[in-house]
Amino acid sequence: MLSDISEFIQQNFLYTHPGYTILNTVVFGIILGIAVILIIKMFKYIKKDPKDLFIPLVPFIFFGSSARALVDNGIYPLVLCLVTPGIYILTGFAAIATLLLSVYVERKTKFDYRYFILIVGTVLCIPNILSINHLNWVTFFEVVGTWAVMTSIFALIGRKWALLKDKFNLGILSAHLFDASATFIAIDFYGYGEQHVLPTALMNITGTAAVMFPLKIGVILAALYVVDEYVEDNTIKNMLKLAIFILGLAPGLRDFLSLSIGT
Repeated sequence: MLSDISEFIQQNFLYTHPGYTILNTVVFGIILGIAVILIIKMFKYIKKDPKDLFIPLVPFIFFGSSARALVDNGIYPLVLCLVTPGIYILTGFAAIATLLLSVYVERKTKFDYRYFILIVGTVLCIPNILSINHLNWVTFFEVVGTWAVMTSIFALIGRKWALLKDKFNLGILSAHLFDASATFIAIDFYGYGEQHVLPTALMNITGTAAVMFPLKIGVILAALYVVDEYVEDNTIKNMLKLAIFILGLAPGLRDFLSLSIGT
């Protein structure tokens, strides 16, 4: 009985092979929701605004995504702590521990906790950066160029649309456009595959990963509108936005780096 349960968990939730299913997508979504609620309570307790962490957390996001990309390309070993969900749990706990430590250091020394988080995250990234011994600059600029064009369009729209005049909203959308750009280039031009359930279904219907752009744009703009209009608590609002930002940038960086390192 225990062996059957262990095998079921390993096949569906502890990836040593790529692939998402409806089951593990729903379970991971529930776990994420619970984590967000607990983190909101933590932010209220330490009296900090999640909005302050959009930039300081970027190195932590890079750390987790680059480690996963290095596994994808056989540079790091295929072990549970470096694949989904292990790498994201490891990164999450490291970020939370650093946040709590940074608040303590700030109270004792007056050193800005945001800079402390940024410095620790950057140091964590150094081994991953040093392990990247090759980049294909063609694919690098294909993704970056596509993302820059798409983001520029919405930056221009943001001059007239209040929702995107908010630089954090624009940054969140831009993170998801980066993910869409990396997915589009990888699948349509280099033969990579998609792992997630809904995008895979839509790509099968349309025959192109370009469908990621309208999917991301529609879902993210709708989510941002709902959060801005209907969530009054500032901590909850900004934590939801931070979570949406991470959900775009983390897979985007992983796909981008996997493609750039591996081609």
